[in-house]
Amino acid sequence: MKSTVWRIWAIVAVVGLIATATALVVTQRSDGGDTASDHPDPTQTSPAANLPDPVLADGPTGDLQTVPQVTTWEPADGPGWAPSDTTRVVTESGSDATGAADRLADELSVDRADDGARASDVLLTIDPNAGTGPEGYSLTTRDHQVTITAETGAGAFYGTRTLVQSVRADGGVPEGSVQDAPDREQRGLMLDTARKFYSAAWIEERLHELADLKLNEFHLHFSDDQGFRIESESHPEIVSQEHLTKDEVTSIVELAESLHITVIPEIDSPGHLGAVLDANPDLQLKRADGSVSEGAIDISNPDSAALIDDLLREYAPLFPGAYFHVGGDEYPALYASDPEATYPNLARAAEEQYGAGATVRDLATGWINDRAATARELGRTPQVWNDGMHAGGKVQPSEDRQVTYWTGREIGAREPQEYLDQGFPLINLNSAYLYYVLGEPNEFTYPTGEAIYNEWTPDVVRGSTALPQGEGGPENVLGARFAIWCDLADAQTPEQVAEGIRLPLAAMAQKTWHAGEPSGTWAEFTQRVDNVG
Repeated sequence: MKSTVWRIWAIVAVVGLIATATALVVTQRSDGGDTASDHPDPTQTSPAANLPDPVLADGPTGDLQTVPQVTTWEPADGPGWAPSDTTRVVTESGSDATGAADRLADELSVDRADDGARASDVLLTIDPNAGTGPEGYSLTTRDHQVTITAETGAGAFYGTRTLVQSVRADGGVPEGSVQDAPDREQRGLMLDTARKFYSAAWIEERLHELADLKLNEFHLHFSDDQGFRIESESHPEIVSQEHLTKDEVTSIVELAESLHITVIPEIDSPGHLGAVLDANPDLQLKRADGSVSEGAIDISNPDSAALIDDLLREYAPLFPGAYFHVGGDEYPALYASDPEATYPNLARAAEEQYGAGATVRDLATGWINDRAATARELGRTPQVWNDGMHAGGKVQPSEDRQVTYWTGREIGAREPQEYLDQGFPLINLNSAYLYYVLGEPNEFTYPTGEAIYNEWTPDVVRGSTALPQGEGGPENVLGARFAIWCDLADAQTPEQVAEGIRLPLAAMAQKTWHAGEPSGTWAEFTQRVDNVG
């Protein structure tokens, strides 16, 4: 009996020693003692085991709802993804996707992290070799995680737009994969804020709307007969009472850049300069009888060129994007039945500059060539209206410019093919589909999204007929813009304009991003627009 009791006490003692040793080891580790796991490889991200187990939320099933529709969507079996209390947006610190990640985290009201992606997270990755193109991306939903991969920050941002729209529509993203990229490189909105003033806040709301639709340009027409709407130090006398300050413009441009939108300024000349000429009457164009040609500047006067170039140079630093629009449309001198007799000073200047037989049309072409040259000196690609490009004559339009084609109505307007034959790429602003003209003057009617959705493509540049097969495409027709013109400024409030353009803008976004026929009817498309917010 004694030996049995002894053996029992011996066993108890051994167990006690083991317990004590274990406690010492645990205490030593918690106090900073050396173990292999206390010195992890600094190049490795923290293991998921060190993070709290996420609460996994299943996503929706079925189709992926976005506007515009993605290029390809391949659904898969699985739980999908939805944001939860443990969701984070993860991207490498300093990555080109940082801005998109920060914005997405704010929109989802979740945390940001630089590494350690796990289930329930959204991972944004920049891979220059991803093969997505400059604005494309891939998006994969698998194992309760979303991964967005792109070559550039712009592509990553557009991937987040797809995710946000799907969350708004369905609460999350279905299981599956997306490959997505735009058909046209220029996709945007033009705003005439010269005839009708729009506040900085209204413009910023439109920029958010453009970004959600994956549109990437905002064309600002801020000078016309009725107003000059941005502060100027070089010529303060021309600025209208209602105008944007340069600080406001800087904020607009900074917001646009964060949304991967390029702001394109336009100073239209040699017509549409009434507000500038009201303060500089000595530069107004006059007919032979001494009457004034409204809104037209005297292009035979060197002071006229100096004034416009002053403005181009002043505003270039304010708008650091790739383009400057120099106008060129609707110069009244070219509408006269006999321009040379009606404007003899222009006729004399044309022959002095370009030789015997040169005409007012040559002088107008030379004027736009000179303004385009100023834009190029400032590091910008010039854009011009198509009716500022004149056929024939001694002077030809200079190369390295893009043509914003809007009309077949005007005197001297030419078929889109003629510009392409001369090597000038087009941006489509087809007035039959893409012109929202306040008050509907001059036989304009408010465009409908349904007509754009069902009838129009980027290759329908004039009227309702597409360019011949092989003549359009992204290489020749770079894209399109929906245009707001404010001819009868009081016909609608800014709020009415915003609502009036909502569906047409969405339809144009669909047609410039996604090549080919969209899936679904117009009614189904409008429902999707409402669903994605």
